[in-house]
Amino acid sequence: MNLPNDRQYARTHEWIKPEGDLYAVGISDAAQEQLGDLVYVGDVNVGAKLAAGATAGVVESVKAASDIYAPVAGEIVAFNEALQDNPALINEDPYGAWIFKIKPDEPGKTEGLLDAAGYQAVVDAG
Repeated sequence: MNLPNDRQYARTHEWIKPEGDLYAVGISDAAQEQLGDLVYVGDVNVGAKLAAGATAGVVESVKAASDIYAPVAGEIVAFNEALQDNPALINEDPYGAWIFKIKPDEPGKTEGLLDAAGYQAVVDAG
């Protein structure tokens, strides 16, 4: 499994990568693998203010639907519109295809998130 070290991971399978004063958020390779071929990514409300752990959107595959959670508290400032027409971008490159960007309430506060090794241990534990 591919796990880049330039981001942090939530136990709920989201990744978060700093981009200036924002964080890009997507789902991990393990998550997209479990879901299978994605057919829908959405229900992300730009402008929504979310608590850490709150539902930020949905991904749906031929097998299942799954909520996407905000890894940190903040305001959603962008949705990756390319995913509306081609949700499979996440299957093709889960670490290149971000789902939304969030402006954190407290920049740099990422308590509870894991580094790549910590997330690998969560995935291995099942």
